[in-house]
Amino acid sequence: MGNINKNSRRKFIEKGLKLGLVTAVSGFGISKIVSKTIAKTSIPPSNKIELMTTDGTLIQVDSSEVVEMNHSKKLDDYNVREGMPDRKFVMVIDLAKCKNALKCQKACNKHHYITGDHAWLKVYKMQEDVDTAPYWMPTTCMHCDHPACVTVCPVDATFKRRDGLVLIDNERCIGCRFCMAACPYSTRVFNWSEPNQGEISMLMEMEHQTHNTAEFAGLPSVKGTVDKCDFCPHAIKQNELPHCVTACPNGVFYFGDKYEDTVTNGSESLRLSKLLKDKDGYRLMESLGTKPSVYYLPPVDRLVDFEEGLEHYTDFRSVDKPE
Repeated sequence: MGNINKNSRRKFIEKGLKLGLVTAVSGFGISKIVSKTIAKTSIPPSNKIELMTTDGTLIQVDSSEVVEMNHSKKLDDYNVREGMPDRKFVMVIDLAKCKNALKCQKACNKHHYITGDHAWLKVYKMQEDVDTAPYWMPTTCMHCDHPACVTVCPVDATFKRRDGLVLIDNERCIGCRFCMAACPYSTRVFNWSEPNQGEISMLMEMEHQTHNTAEFAGLPSVKGTVDKCDFCPHAIKQNELPHCVTACPNGVFYFGDKYEDTVTNGSESLRLSKLLKDKDGYRLMESLGTKPSVYYLPPVDRLVDFEEGLEHYTDFRSVDKPE
């Protein structure tokens, strides 16, 4: 009887050690790596595998005792008003590459359910002087570090996140347009009439109601409110690039993290600091002190001739022209 009790107790202790080890390993995220290794090497679940405990001891446990743990942060914990910690999103636009294909604008319109002339991303024909060659200039919201639009908003509808994105909460917006008056870049649009979005609006409103957290990006426009480029936070949240970046066939747009000093256009990744230094990158109206998060590379060393009439474009001379 005593031997039976000892054997039972020994098995119980051994099983407890295994479970305790699995818990400790899972806490450090190693179980996920181990599980993937097992899958790749096709080791039967009944085989023994070697693991290291927190004190550095190597022991063998049955692979069936190791379970994969999901340590990724739940989307429910994501707060769209706060943004992502320890990130600073930036964009670089290479003017030498833009051919006015407008794929960027079409992708932006599609994924943000924009219709009519309310495009958030516009491409202007620019020319510094009669003796210089014209070029195309895409414009987006500058997502300033010191945004004047946030300062003047009386209802906190326009706000700046810790990762640098400046967004608009259309449910708070009262349509006073103070933000539009304060923005020196004229990148915002106002919905004077009910957007003609049909079933799209109804579908998006239903999806919006199922979210556990407030989402302001990728939703239909609302009459009497202000819209603008948002850098696609709904895509960034999924570790994807903004839609204008992925849609551009010429690699004009680079997007990345200033803290990591890296930007990419989807096909190549570059050091942000080196790119700006080598290409003489600049920001619009830097003297204003708004500190935009969008940088431009000048239209030099172009490999193709400037072409007009590829598609409809906006001449910068006709924008907001006083009557």
